[in-house]
Amino acid sequence: MHDYELTLIFRPEMDEEGLPAALDKVTELIVQKGGAVSDVARWGKRKLAYPIAKFMEGYYVLARVQLGPTWIGELEADLELSEDVLRYLVVRAE
Repeated sequence: MHDYELTLIFRPEMDEEGLPAALDKVTELIVQKGGAVSDVARWGKRKLAYPIAKFMEGYYVLARVQLGPTWIGELEADLELSEDVLRYLVVRAE
């Protein structure tokens, strides 16, 4: 198991109840793959540097994740298919 930082940008049209539900879906994906989420920091709604899918804002979330390296590709594929996630970035933490 390795430590990763997962940065997510969710759609800005989500309400206060929709964001925790979307975060729970991502957490559930990680747990199903044998991983764990140790820390979640919600940065709130912020302006994007450039439009993504015609949106100029998004909800930013940073999560510390422990996951096996073989599961990262599958996690990225699942995030790519998610309608709630505009962008994501997975970086191995030191």
